[in-house]
Amino acid sequence: MLSSLLIYLVLGVFAGIAAGLFGIGGGLLIVPVLIIAFTAQGLPPEVLTHLAVGTSLATIVVTSISSVMAHHKKGAVQWPLFRFLAVGILLGAVLGVKTAGQMSGSMLQIFLGCFALLVAVQMSFNLKPNAGSSEPGSAQLVVSGGVIGWASAIFGIGGGTLTVPYLSWKRVQMQQAVATSAACGLPIAVTAALTNIHQGWGAEGLPEWSLGYIYLPAFVGIVLTSSVFAKVGAKLAHSLPPLVLKRIFAVFLVVVGGRFLLTNLF
Repeated sequence: MLSSLLIYLVLGVFAGIAAGLFGIGGGLLIVPVLIIAFTAQGLPPEVLTHLAVGTSLATIVVTSISSVMAHHKKGAVQWPLFRFLAVGILLGAVLGVKTAGQMSGSMLQIFLGCFALLVAVQMSFNLKPNAGSSEPGSAQLVVSGGVIGWASAIFGIGGGTLTVPYLSWKRVQMQQAVATSAACGLPIAVTAALTNIHQGWGAEGLPEWSLGYIYLPAFVGIVLTSSVFAKVGAKLAHSLPPLVLKRIFAVFLVVVGGRFLLTNLF
């Protein structure tokens, strides 16, 4: 247990730094590393991927609170946009957990692998959508929030990878897009984490200290260090070349994405 907790503490360090450096939630790092760690611990393949996703979402609940508060103090969160996005997010996140629950662990890893490779391409080439011709209406925000919440719950992320490009496309200034995306990460994480507790309650093969599909030792270890080191990552982001850093992280995503696909398809 002690050695496992150390792994989770170290994972929290890197997840926090990644979040601060790249402006993304730590889920893109947490989920694949937890899958590898849970596999090494000998957890049943039927539950370990779902456990990794649920635990990642639970950590985002804690880490996103401080982020939202910081952005709100700067007046950067566009709360009118958030309100409509949140309606869709709440419904989409529940549906996303239910969708993941219908997948086998192998199929879920294939989906994760494909998503990791797509994000790697986006980060490597710094792809950004051009501003659209119109600002989003309320109905469009609700539908878009539903899609973002659904996908985020499946992949165990806070949604920044999807929300920021969408808001930028809809002519929201980048600083406001990032801040509003951070605010959206909280309802995604809360709703998906609670649904993962319900979905995984009593599931066969879960290890001790599990709360549904949330593994408490991993949750505690990651939370203890990730929020602290997110500030370190934010400071490093101002002193290191961002595109080079993104490409380094993209290599990591290609490795883990490729591993998931090769392991489960061949």
